[in-house]
Amino acid sequence: MSNPGSGRDGEHVIFRQYLDAVGLQGLAGAEAAGLHTSEWYALSLLGREGSLTPGELATRTGLTTGATTRLIDRLERAGYARRTPDPTDRRRVHVEPVPDALDRVEEVVGPARRRLAEVLAHYTPDQRALIFDYFARAAPAFRAATEEIRATAPPGRARKSG
Repeated sequence: MSNPGSGRDGEHVIFRQYLDAVGLQGLAGAEAAGLHTSEWYALSLLGREGSLTPGELATRTGLTTGATTRLIDRLERAGYARRTPDPTDRRRVHVEPVPDALDRVEEVVGPARRRLAEVLAHYTPDQRALIFDYFARAAPAFRAATEEIRATAPPGRARKSG
């Protein structure tokens, strides 16, 4: 198989259609939850990690600390997250998801989970293992590519911070 980014062949087109569909589904999920895409991503991080400090959240989202503070404020106002004191260091706080809010998120992503389960049902267990091996390897590659893009963005073209 050729490199998905190497040309306009059929594999490249299929790969782009897949990435566009995933991105569009993420946008629709954020909109359905009443969130901006950066908030949707932050909530996904919190759902996986359980809790993060504001600094960790800033690093993982690529936002400035000020933009992260505003993001956390919006997540709190919407009832999706809360700040909690660090039990070992009173100067620090953690941001954690509100459990009931994650149930609301599950409702939003339900259609995607259901449809993807239908797709995956067509594959053998070995084929599914290969697909999930790809996901496990591709996620860090995409994160590294994101960092590379951010590091090399020309001045004035860098992402807005809020």
